[in-house]
Amino acid sequence: MIAKLKTMLGLDIKEKEYAYDIDPEIGYLSEKKIPDKWVKTTCGYCSVGCGMIAGVKDNKIISVRGDYDHPVNQGNLCPKGLSEHEPLTSPNRAITPLIKDENGNHKPISWDGAYEHMTRKVAELQYKYGNDCFSVLSTGQLLTEEFYTLGKLVQLGFGTNNYDGNTTLCMSSAVVGYKQSFGSDGPPGSYKGLEEADCIFLIGANIADNHPILWNHVYKNKNLNLIVCDPRKTKTAMLAKTYLPIKPRSDIDLLNGLIHLVIRHNYVDKAYVENHTEGFDQLAQHAEKYTPSFVSEKTGLPVELIMETFESIVNSKNTFFAWTMGVNHSTQGSDTVSLINTLALITGNIGRTGAAPMSITGQCNAMGSREFSFSSSLPAYRKFENEQDRLDLANFWNIDPNIMPTKRGYNYPQIIDAILEGKLKALWVIATNPIVSFPDQNRLKEAFSKLDLLVVQDAFHPTPTGEIADLILPAATWGEKQGSYTNSERRVSVANKAIDPPGLAKSDFEIFQDLSLWLGKKEMLYPGWTSTDDAFEEMRKISKGRLCDYSGITKEKKANGGVQWPCNDKYPDGCDSLYSDGIFQTESGKAKLLFTESEPLPESTSNSFRLILNTGRTVEHWHTRTKTGNVELLNKLSPEAWVEVNPRTAKHNGIRQQDKVSLISPRGRIDDILVRITETIHPDHVFMPFHFAEKCINKLTFPAFDPKSGEPNYKQCAVRIERYDPPS
Repeated sequence: MIAKLKTMLGLDIKEKEYAYDIDPEIGYLSEKKIPDKWVKTTCGYCSVGCGMIAGVKDNKIISVRGDYDHPVNQGNLCPKGLSEHEPLTSPNRAITPLIKDENGNHKPISWDGAYEHMTRKVAELQYKYGNDCFSVLSTGQLLTEEFYTLGKLVQLGFGTNNYDGNTTLCMSSAVVGYKQSFGSDGPPGSYKGLEEADCIFLIGANIADNHPILWNHVYKNKNLNLIVCDPRKTKTAMLAKTYLPIKPRSDIDLLNGLIHLVIRHNYVDKAYVENHTEGFDQLAQHAEKYTPSFVSEKTGLPVELIMETFESIVNSKNTFFAWTMGVNHSTQGSDTVSLINTLALITGNIGRTGAAPMSITGQCNAMGSREFSFSSSLPAYRKFENEQDRLDLANFWNIDPNIMPTKRGYNYPQIIDAILEGKLKALWVIATNPIVSFPDQNRLKEAFSKLDLLVVQDAFHPTPTGEIADLILPAATWGEKQGSYTNSERRVSVANKAIDPPGLAKSDFEIFQDLSLWLGKKEMLYPGWTSTDDAFEEMRKISKGRLCDYSGITKEKKANGGVQWPCNDKYPDGCDSLYSDGIFQTESGKAKLLFTESEPLPESTSNSFRLILNTGRTVEHWHTRTKTGNVELLNKLSPEAWVEVNPRTAKHNGIRQQDKVSLISPRGRIDDILVRITETIHPDHVFMPFHFAEKCINKLTFPAFDPKSGEPNYKQCAVRIERYDPPS
């Protein structure tokens, strides 16, 4: 009777929903989340690189938990990580190849049909227009082994060097900045440095909000002097001892001013500068005019705050400089990175735990792309222009050196320009969504309309980019394939396969291998390869003796918390800090002390567009929400886009909390945006997250790019705000 009554009232369903049991490995757990087995792996979202354990039952990942033994996160996960298994069963998974028919509709096609169509169309276009008419846009989210495999396929198989990744949209300025200063890419620091530094100087980095697991390392630092430089008073800024509410893009003036003070007050590490750097005299001359009063006028910061920042840096034994998109997303991002490096060098803050200039990378494997993808450089940080580098690889691969590319092809923005100019006829897009993420969407859509062939390879369909593709290749994603990721601190960790991909989807590695067969070049490119283990073994060999030395990395080291490269005979357990010997990757072996002047913003405000739009992320979502858009937990936490507006701006425009508004720039408008009124934003600025395709911020952003790195200036464009009046 009681059981029947419970069923009638639905109480038995609720009891089952909240029932628990004992998992033999971890103890008490929700009954529905107890798996048949637990599989160790690494998170596939951001660059922090958290260790996690996936619970598998009936070829499904039914739960995830943080790996307490992993040094990066010690059991903690952010909201995305806690729900990372949910996109795997999302209704928008791509499960079969699709081809666009004569009516513009996508219909299923076999894998052989898809491969035949793609390779035939590319061959026809290359025969007519030359090999370079084919271009590829990749991602920062493949396995490192897949990046290496893809690079060989594109550069040596298809024979085009017009190949780049969406990492250009977030990290390319850090890469160029490091190369300019040190002769090579590679973040010198480590997360351990965040725990041990006496002073941490964060520039344009809101890690407390957006990288909360990384913030835990800062939180462990009990003697911390934290400085945060950001136009927006973020959560990280609120936790700082010193907050610098700087004018947009005046960080160059601040850095020049700090260099001026270090030199003027004799805090230069003279022995280090003399023995390990070059260019000091020119730097000192350049810095002369950057007096505190001059810098105050440029930056909007009081002289007292500038002096306080200077004193914190020079009175600390170890200062850790770190930045993210606030520095990189700029037309001067590369030179700003080099300027941060210069400040670190002249104060001797490099080569020790807690003393480093360190970029915090964006995607889970942006570092793996930088190391081995064969896009912006040859594998293992070799140079296209260096004949010996090309010859070494050609000899190792047993190929004709004449087919090796001698220069980098078009970067991401240049690929879009070249499509518009009619130079590129075909594009292969892999695990990225430019129809949301690239600036000035009208111009981008015009470019894509000119293509003779657009192939999209993704784990999800439809996406805004996939909807206009001629061919869809369904790919596996996190949890469904085997390999490695490298995080922001150069830690190489395992990404284990826990389940099979759905439907007919294949791993990216398998797709690349299959295409090499259709090109008739598999044995040339991948002799004897059967798995990503073969790619990794080759990567270990070609990186031996290089800065990013993988030669000592074994499966066991990857699986047990990962290991930081270089890992070799000298550093069998990995290396915490680069350049501890003061020897750099330049011709002279010395780092270059570089400097620059600040330039005006690429787009000025006007009477029609009085506000500066700042864009950024929120911890609940990822990129264009291809993965997170169907996760109930994340959508409840952050259900829609919003714009942050200062109370004075709101009052001036007659706007109240929770109103709906329109944002308008010279390139377009977005309507029906929720307002959040907050003092954390300057009266002349507004802030909006970039994740929401439905309110695509890149309808407004200005197509200005760093001339050295190609990275877009997402952070500043001129807009106005208006109350939104929905059509009646």
